[in-house]
Amino acid sequence: MNVPVLVLNANFEPLNVCSTARAMCLLFVGKAEHIYNGRGVIRTPTRTYERPSVIRLHYMVRRPRPCVRLSKREIFRRDGYRCQYCGRPSSHLTLDHVFPRHRGGKHEWENLVSACPQCNRHKGHRTPQEAGMKLYRAPGQPLATALYLYGQYLNRNQEWARYLEGW
Repeated sequence: MNVPVLVLNANFEPLNVCSTARAMCLLFVGKAEHIYNGRGVIRTPTRTYERPSVIRLHYMVRRPRPCVRLSKREIFRRDGYRCQYCGRPSSHLTLDHVFPRHRGGKHEWENLVSACPQCNRHKGHRTPQEAGMKLYRAPGQPLATALYLYGQYLNRNQEWARYLEGW
């Protein structure tokens, strides 16, 4: 019952991902409709229900434009889990401030990159130019597209792809 379910707005815009239990509650109360079943059924002593994979709300939910929150995990994800100085993929990455904080650098998307421990130590409290290092890609805030926000679920839920592509 904790398998993720894609929740769509009334205009088929992806809103969020919830658990199967929450999706079933929305269906029973009549707030949502079943769009796609790719997971079989849920059996109770008296009835059998289709297990939802994608549901759509009956009403429009107005919400602000989504944005990606600044976090260590999102920095690593944006940079493709690679060091931005040497380009090697690593499971042991650190955060590096391109312009050091003790010299006025801010903790924001444009100043943070992922770095392997060796490159981070080599750079130290200097700028990349002072350390003789070059960034592979200029840092910036990623666009909050539906594919970026919910794409991590696509490897297990291929049926979601057609609902995420247009947004």
